[in-house]
Order: sequence, then structure tokens, then C-alpha cells
Amino acid sequence: MDLDLKEPFATPTVIGAPVGKYSHLAATPPGHRLVQIAGQVGTLPDGSLAGPDVTTQTRQIFANIEALLGTLGVGPRELVKLTTFVSGRSCLPGFLTARDEVYDRWYPDGVYPAHSLAVVEGLALPELAVEIEGIAAVPE
Repeated sequence: MDLDLKEPFATPTVIGAPVGKYSHLAATPPGHRLVQIAGQVGTLPDGSLAGPDVTTQTRQIFANIEALLGTLGVGPRELVKLTTFVSGRSCLPGFLTARDEVYDRWYPDGVYPAHSLAVVEGLALPELAVEIEGIAAVPE
């Protein structure tokens, strides 16, 4: 079976449905270039940490990603892949709360980019609870 990837996101029925808010496949539409977004942490423009908790840090990370996309003249709909690293299982509920709030605004139609989530022992600094990197398909 060939999957038609004319749309940038797809969830084929040949495997189980996603277990979260993501699409199984994401394609780069014709006339777009891929832009890599380095791992973002929950810091404010002045470099200070937005807050000590994972929910606050996650909200700030998504705000930072949206701001970076804005410098390219695009928005969150151009994200095709996100990878999230949370520092310990105890951070999962706070991350999911913030992610759901942002996704409700970014993806009201329920069509999400591909997204991987990893629970790690720690991040670059002990006060960091979450880090998110991404790939966007930006029109040329």
C-alpha cells in the first residue's frame, strides 16, 4: 500500500493509532526547506530561567520556538518534527499539561507534527526540567 503524502502529516492505518498527540509521519511539502531548531530550554530573553517547575519551563520553550519560527516568517503549523527530553518521569505530568495547553492553541484541528518523547536522567544544567528540539518545513 502506498501512502499519499500530499498532506504534510499522516497517520496510516497499517499500524496502531498514535498513543499521544502526534502524527506517525511528516513530510516536507514541495517548495520547502528543512530548518533545524536546536534544543530549547525554558529561558527568558534575558537568559534567566522562566521558573523552577517543568510546566513553566515547557510553556516558555514553546514560546521560544514560536518566536524563532516568527523570525523565519512562519508559525507552529510549519513544525514537522519535535523531540522532547524530560528530566525524570516526575516531569511528565507538568510537560503534558503545558504541551496540551499549547497544542490546543497551535493545532485546534488535532493535526499534530511527528513528536518523540524521551525521559532522561538529566539535562545540561540541574535546574533544567525539559528540552525540546524541532524541525520546521519553511517555504522557499
